[in-house]
Amino acid sequence: MFAEFNFQQMISAFIVLFAVIDIIGSIPIIINLKEKGKDVNALKATIISFLLMIGFFYAGDFLLKLFHVDIESFAVAGAFVIFLLSLEMILDIEIFKNNGPIKEATLVPLVFPLLAGAGSFTTLLSLRAEYASVNIVVALILNMLWVYFVVRMTKQVEHLLGKGGIYIIRKFFGIILLAISVRLFTANLTLLLEAVHNQ
Repeated sequence: MFAEFNFQQMISAFIVLFAVIDIIGSIPIIINLKEKGKDVNALKATIISFLLMIGFFYAGDFLLKLFHVDIESFAVAGAFVIFLLSLEMILDIEIFKNNGPIKEATLVPLVFPLLAGAGSFTTLLSLRAEYASVNIVVALILNMLWVYFVVRMTKQVEHLLGKGGIYIIRKFFGIILLAISVRLFTANLTLLLEAVHNQ
């Protein structure tokens, strides 16, 4: 497994997941939850998010085969989800609404949909179309360590970056995500068209 480890792939996967998970952009939401007296457990949120994402990363492939969907098709669909996530970040609009029945803050909205949401799940499987699994898993673990640190030190991170800093970072990573979605779409659409042509 570790023979496939590639530092450049790992860094690329880390940046993509960093932008999709967007824990920095979630700081105002976390602070708002805490001010409302809702309990936000950093360790619990990090562990549950990691288990959900790693579970989907490995079982997602089986689910795709079950529905006769190839990874390239899923990556193209994933590119659309990442595209919509980037629009949320760039344009300050809400596309993905959370109208679920669970009110406990650590699980909803922190774990789902903020950390382990549709965007994260889609991105993980989309990345499998391009990178070796070990590089994505290492990138995910590093992201989860970062998530734990930020959730644990929310007020300190906000104080350090300031509201303006958080806003700028969110916009910057929104543009990065937009570019990633376009690359994912074009690369996997080309593979799909080649597969159809060769049939």
